[in-house]
Amino acid sequence: MTSETVKGFRDFLGEEAEKREKIKEILIKNFKLYGFEPAETPIIEYEDFVKGENASDEAVSDTFKLKDKGNRELALRYEFTFQLKRIANNKKLPFKRYQIGEVFRDEPTGTNRLRQFTQCDLDIVGSTIKEEAEVLALVSKILNELGIKAIININNRKLLNEILDKEGIKGNKEQIIKEIDKLDKLSEKEVKDNLKKYKAEKVIDAFNKPEKYFEKYSAYSEIKELKKYCDLYGIKVNFQPSLARGLSYYNGSVFEIKTSKSKDFDGAQKLKVSDTQEMKETICAGGSFIVSNNQSTGLSFGLERLSQLAKINLENKKVLIISISQDEKAIKLAEDLRKANISCSIMYGKPSKALEYANSYGIPYVIFLGEEEVKQKKVKLRDMKTGKEEVLEAKKIIDKLNSL
Repeated sequence: MTSETVKGFRDFLGEEAEKREKIKEILIKNFKLYGFEPAETPIIEYEDFVKGENASDEAVSDTFKLKDKGNRELALRYEFTFQLKRIANNKKLPFKRYQIGEVFRDEPTGTNRLRQFTQCDLDIVGSTIKEEAEVLALVSKILNELGIKAIININNRKLLNEILDKEGIKGNKEQIIKEIDKLDKLSEKEVKDNLKKYKAEKVIDAFNKPEKYFEKYSAYSEIKELKKYCDLYGIKVNFQPSLARGLSYYNGSVFEIKTSKSKDFDGAQKLKVSDTQEMKETICAGGSFIVSNNQSTGLSFGLERLSQLAKINLENKKVLIISISQDEKAIKLAEDLRKANISCSIMYGKPSKALEYANSYGIPYVIFLGEEEVKQKKVKLRDMKTGKEEVLEAKKIIDKLNSL
């Protein structure tokens, strides 16, 4: 029997687990500030429900399939959006929910690609462009708090379809749009070569035009309105006409937020294709779609990606109390510290073993509590990083730890 994790699955421990927990706290705090309520849904669903009307999408085709003892065709959820059809049923609109949990994809693994990952979603069922701007404002606030510099790229699937119509392209639209979407990853020549089999290579010329060029398309009015409301929220967005996103159910605005590897973006002008190719890391993405005949919008963060990019300080004021034959006093002190929201543990017996334990878990402070300290109504506090020790009155230990 092996205890190794299955390929594409992994454990999170120690500081990494604490960082993930802190990021989730920041996400939940901000989701609630913007009026979203929490939801929890099953990991396992009927396979037909998981597939929905999007069985041809790559993400859907990568679902983990399984059967129960009743021989029912089941699947692990690959995302949260399809479950909105059920949980938003009969809800007063707009229905705003967030969800953080595990999703699964049966796909090839890589350094940054797992088969189980934690998705952090927010969706509004019954939305307008005004709500889309609110979602982007929320994303901007979260990324600022996490210390992640990013560029918000926007487009509209209606605009892409209108461009193809004006260019006289009738068939294979979905495949053509998927190829156009690769302009921020591949060279223009590579994308053109890919489009030749659809006889659509000439359409690429339009996507290097300045933003004013797209004003002639009626669908651009939705881009213009979204930018207007983003301005009201004080956030800058970049119009990227080739942006499509991979899922076919998007029917309006689409968003992709990427890390900025080059110059700072102030929203004043459209970035060139060469600029967008320098934005290597997709932080989160989303767009607008239909849920039970209601226009909706949503966006998803990957916790693993956020954990890689976030610049947050983990407060570590953990304390280890070493009881040297003073168990009753040690327990009372520990409970006093916990009432003051100071995280602590107790170890009994040999100080050498306790100090070794504190070092192995990165516990920064140790309190020695022995017969001499109890007699003097004092404790000895050691800073494990510097080795500095000081003797304090027991009643002042909480104030001291809170000041560190």
